[in-house]
Amino acid sequence: MTKGLTRERIVAAALELLDDKGMDALTVRALATRLDVRAPALYWHVRNKQELLDEMATEVMRRVVGALAAMPPGADWREDLAAYARVLRAEYLLHRDGARTFSGTRITDPDVVRMKEPWFERWIASGWRLADAADAADVVTAFVVGFVIEEQEQRQAAETDPTRYSVAHREVWLGEGASLVKAAGRLHDEGDRRFERHLGIVLDGLATRRSG
Repeated sequence: MTKGLTRERIVAAALELLDDKGMDALTVRALATRLDVRAPALYWHVRNKQELLDEMATEVMRRVVGALAAMPPGADWREDLAAYARVLRAEYLLHRDGARTFSGTRITDPDVVRMKEPWFERWIASGWRLADAADAADVVTAFVVGFVIEEQEQRQAAETDPTRYSVAHREVWLGEGASLVKAAGRLHDEGDRRFERHLGIVLDGLATRRSG
């Protein structure tokens, strides 16, 4: 085992590498080079790239849990989930390819998973079924992951080709007709306003499920 090399140091370096180079450049070899060690030294701490991604995602979720813990509890399930969605999105956006990198990973710290317990207790006390409460948390997580993947991919693509998402170019490409499609394209917005509107749609749908 290389002296001074810890799992925490490996994860920190991996997050830095991700931010600098992106997910596709995040390899064990590249990480070993950044840490100035041989690749086999990393396998004392993480057995493969998937385990590394799991540890990276767990660190990100620790930060999410910490941010939520610093906030007062929500007045109800909707406030809880809205706060979670905003904090999760903000943390993903801190990292290049954040949502794409951390989707499908497994959390390795049980304290992070336990963060849902007080939510479930409060929601069930207010009339939720446990199955619906669990679905609600999963649906909001999936929404944030999908939203941020699109958000980050489009932002990065536009950096190399500013015309890629041009409304004017799109309308020329569509040709004659399709007036409603074109009008809808002009309504398209980005960032926080779009996120909040879509989050509201998701939460409204969950409210219907709860009352059903």
